Amino acid sequence: MKTKSIVLQKSFSCSCGRTPVVAKGLCASCYTMKRHDEEYFAGLREKVLKRDEHACRVCGTMIHILVHHRILGVSTMKTMISLCRKHHMQVHKTVFFEDRTTSDLLRTLWREWHPLSTEQYALDYTAPLPCPESMSLFDPEVLSLPAQR
Repeated sequence: MKTKSIVLQKSFSCSCGRTPVVAKGLCASCYTMKRHDEEYFAGLREKVLKRDEHACRVCGTMIHILVHHRILGVSTMKTMISLCRKHHMQVHKTVFFEDRTTSDLLRTLWREWHPLSTEQYALDYTAPLPCPESMSLFDPEVLSLPAQR
């Protein structure tokens, strides 16, 4: 009686399509990303990206998406958010905001990372200012000089 043995074929390429496979059926790039995800994001990075539909929560772009920790070292679904590279850098590197057009979410994230910083707004010098009625610079009674003889 002959027995059949089942042999599983090893993959020649990673699920992303790259070769060669280095470890655990993954290419070097995917393996490094998986290790990074487990180490820094408690394995939740992909879940956060899926929850946020692989888009920046500030502007909605789907290019260069990063996962931002709202609280340093705390990796939970509630404390992580998807941001594009531009907004992630604004949260971490911006010293102050120059205008009020920044979204409320980005301003909130910035305040969380810079609790001791102050916000500074640029003045709009193009807006016309109300012109006060003309008036004397000095009170005439105070300036009245005694009569000269």
